[in-house]
Amino acid sequence: MHDSTPHQRTQQAKAPTPRQRDEMIAVAAYYLAEQRGFAPGGAESDWLHAECQIDQLLARSSVAGVDCEELHRLRLRNALRIWTI
Repeated sequence: MHDSTPHQRTQQAKAPTPRQRDEMIAVAAYYLAEQRGFAPGGAESDWLHAECQIDQLLARSSVAGVDCEELHRLRLRNALRIWTI
């Protein structure tokens, strides 16, 4: 059995669960739909774009040492604005 280092355990603890990731994507997709005035026919595109944004946000936040709880404290909407600049 391979033991993980303390750093690896810390990094693993910072990653959101699949459910948390899906919730983050849903919130981001909502804000994208809001930006386009909730016009019909864009839900799938909003979801896919949000999924890409969230995955990039999580990758960047992991490198920066920011965990999921900190993202929630910063408010996801503001975090998306910060990370997509």
